[in-house]
Amino acid sequence: MEVIDAVMKWVIAPVAAFVWILHSKTQTHATEIAVIKATQAANKEAHDREFKEMKASFQKVLDKLDSIETHMRK
Repeated sequence: MEVIDAVMKWVIAPVAAFVWILHSKTQTHATEIAVIKATQAANKEAHDREFKEMKASFQKVLDKLDSIETHMRK
């Protein structure tokens, strides 16, 4: 019985504590990774939207320049 008590105190309890600490750290890291991925997706979406708006604005400028050139040639 003393051997089982010693094993529980010096082997099982430290291993269980170590596993619990690893589990806690892993969960924290998983949460942080999920937040970073969500932030990156939001930033990419905003960048894509801004790029489309800039492209549309640039196309309008080019259309306006084409119309000016057409009127100048007449």
